[in-house]
Amino acid sequence: MCPSKPTVWITDVGNGPYGHSVKQYSPSGKLLQVLGASGKAGSGMYPLQFDQPAEIFVHPSGEMYIVDGDGGMNNRLIKLSKDHEVMWMHGEKGQGMAQFYIPHSVTVDDYHRVWVADRGNKRIQVFNSITGEWLGTWGSCFSEDAPYSVRLTPDKKYFVVVQLNTNQISLLEAPPVGLIGQCRVVSVIQLAEEVKPHLVDLDLKTGALYVAEIGAQQAQKFTPFRLGGNFL
Repeated sequence: MCPSKPTVWITDVGNGPYGHSVKQYSPSGKLLQVLGASGKAGSGMYPLQFDQPAEIFVHPSGEMYIVDGDGGMNNRLIKLSKDHEVMWMHGEKGQGMAQFYIPHSVTVDDYHRVWVADRGNKRIQVFNSITGEWLGTWGSCFSEDAPYSVRLTPDKKYFVVVQLNTNQISLLEAPPVGLIGQCRVVSVIQLAEEVKPHLVDLDLKTGALYVAEIGAQQAQKFTPFRLGGNFL
């Protein structure tokens, strides 16, 4: 993805005639291309098919990470090259290492680590972005509710995680290069009851949070403040 030509990538999770696909749009809303077979759920790799793909993360290099399986037949993480060729995949329903139950969100840090919100298993799993090797799991922070969405703050020091059933936005400390270790909650934003935050994203320039709330049927923006040069 060329910074001089920004585009918008979305997943179409629906079961209708245009669902089960990943789409690229221009900033003006023009459809540029579609990955997957629109309207046809599947698990094929050649050609690539999806079944309710939950989210896509597009790296500045153009490589893509897709979590496929928001309740559908697939429970997998797929890495695509900038030319949309499959580079590696983890995909199987289960509770073991590199297995998923509703992988719902994905992000990549600056240390070649892929972080996946494994919603049904109430954990975040971590993989090497180059090789696909499984690196570790965070689960202790999610005993009460599953992680639904995960993003990094602009300074790369924290993860922002939303939890739908407890109506919370949590700030977790991002580990430096090396061992994954255990998750540690730094702070929590408690939202009103029945707001049900579902997905989160951040403005990488300002640090503003944008939270999609399916209970309140709205999106909220949270403006950050700085403390010691860090976004909070």
